[in-house]
Amino acid sequence: MTDFNRSVLPVAVRSNGATPNPWWANAVVYQIYPRSFQDTNGDGIGDLKGITSRLDYLADLGVDVLWLSPVYRSPQDDNGYDISDYQDIDPLFGTLEDMDELLAEAHRRGLKIVMDLVVNHTSDEHAWFQASRDKDDPHADWYWWRPARPGHEPGTPGAEPNRWGSYFGGSAWQYDPKRGEYYLHQFSRKQPDLNWENPEVRKAVYRMMNWWMDRGIDGFRMDVITLISKHLDGHGRLPGEVGSELSEGEIGEEGYTDAGPFCSDGPRLDEFLAEMRREVFEGREGYMNVGEAPGITPERNEFITDPAHKELDMLFLFDHVGVDQEGSKWNTVPFEVRNLRARLADQQEAVRNAGWASLFFCNHDQPRVVSRWGDDSDRESRELSAKAFGMLLHMHRGTPYIYEGEELGMTNAHFTKLDQYRDLEAINAYRQRVEEARCQSPESMMAALALIGRDNSRTPMQWDASRYAGFTAADAATEPWIGVNPNHVEINAAEEFDDPDSVYGFYKKLIAMRHGNATVATGEWNLVAADSEQVYSFTRTGGDDTILVMVNLTGRTARVPAEVARLLGNGVNESQVLLSTYDAVHGVKSIARGELARWEGVVIQL
Repeated sequence: MTDFNRSVLPVAVRSNGATPNPWWANAVVYQIYPRSFQDTNGDGIGDLKGITSRLDYLADLGVDVLWLSPVYRSPQDDNGYDISDYQDIDPLFGTLEDMDELLAEAHRRGLKIVMDLVVNHTSDEHAWFQASRDKDDPHADWYWWRPARPGHEPGTPGAEPNRWGSYFGGSAWQYDPKRGEYYLHQFSRKQPDLNWENPEVRKAVYRMMNWWMDRGIDGFRMDVITLISKHLDGHGRLPGEVGSELSEGEIGEEGYTDAGPFCSDGPRLDEFLAEMRREVFEGREGYMNVGEAPGITPERNEFITDPAHKELDMLFLFDHVGVDQEGSKWNTVPFEVRNLRARLADQQEAVRNAGWASLFFCNHDQPRVVSRWGDDSDRESRELSAKAFGMLLHMHRGTPYIYEGEELGMTNAHFTKLDQYRDLEAINAYRQRVEEARCQSPESMMAALALIGRDNSRTPMQWDASRYAGFTAADAATEPWIGVNPNHVEINAAEEFDDPDSVYGFYKKLIAMRHGNATVATGEWNLVAADSEQVYSFTRTGGDDTILVMVNLTGRTARVPAEVARLLGNGVNESQVLLSTYDAVHGVKSIARGELARWEGVVIQL
């Protein structure tokens, strides 16, 4: 089901506070990581023609929007999130003509295309940055350039403008001998931050965005967009700079201070986002703009996504995917249902009256949820837990996002050696924490990478049981850019496509419910049994219609919470079971016993 036959929500049904309801209020988004999706030329890297060749699969699944991770020209230091030319396609992925063909073929099937956009930073090979290395060039102030600290030799340790650390390890400052100054990079040293304080930067970004919109794309997912406004003192100095009125905070275990509090949700963020809305999106129809939002609270999400404020349609919040981390990302702790429930409940409550939520567990920066919080130790456990987390997510209020392979129950890579990883973050973090700062043991760091490293989601899409999982030809001369998960022999699209009881079949049912049931799409959300250690339950209500969702998120039997039992009264019959991770008969019997089997989830019409 695509938007050719997806139900239009009646005006009487409230979504995010807009009138009429936006088209995406009952849509489902599918994220594609192009280099890992489908390779058609045998070079071991996925491409645009590969995506086009799989559009029928995506249309069958029923999704409405395809979000493509970056395919722009790039040195690929961070797999394309370091863009050197916004208005060209990297030859790794194809050509602009290939992009036009993908757009045309997707639109013919009722699928929309949203492109990933990175405008907090560019590649250091972008023409803008290369020009800015000359202090006399008009681009000189397009990035965050600063001199060395007085009394220090430029380029030596301690000469950096402040002590901020990069998210990818090491200092957030890189010395450039040509200019004789340092530039800020919150991520890789090849990803210098753009200076959004400069209006010429913003104008150039908006021109480029309009160029893509005019070409026919349907919107943008904007990478780390909430980092574009930095906190400055009254004289334009960053925290920790010599003479700055703002302190940069305490030095952490890796030897640096945290730039996050000073670069996230800065004082001009709302101004910049509203300006972008006016300059790029006003007057257009049928688009969607989504922002990745590190450092944003649920309350701020409500403000930014409230249509009255004319900023963004949706944001990706991250508090819920940090529930198994303590302090550092790499210090993992056991998953607990109550922690996930508390974070998701905060997000749902914040947009009760206005604004909208993005619903996700997996993406290119997160590991596979079935391995992270579920159980991938055997087929039955994997399929049940994949369905349980799928049900939980898709029954919330908001727009669900599926990451490629999530609909198959794909698992983490289970790498055991550092040389199997390709991700810059993982490799740098190991060096920083284990070899340099020595704040984490090799064993615990490898365990953390195996659980939450980003490459877990980047192994090739598992299409079939052939040598390279159908991602590239079995006799291709070049191996895939990253190792194929050996379990592709059991877990693949060919195996699941025609099986209604497979994880794939289950996701088709979830998507169909989102499309056809206004209560699932936009109904009021209310938490039930907030203290259960195993069961996550809530109701969705629209007018006189109420749906109960309860999911056992553990691998052991759980009692039905008393608050849920009261709602169920004298029990349920099979006709009331709208969806089950087992089947309707099993669900009815479980409820009659007052318990849920391991990974059992049930959606019930009350």
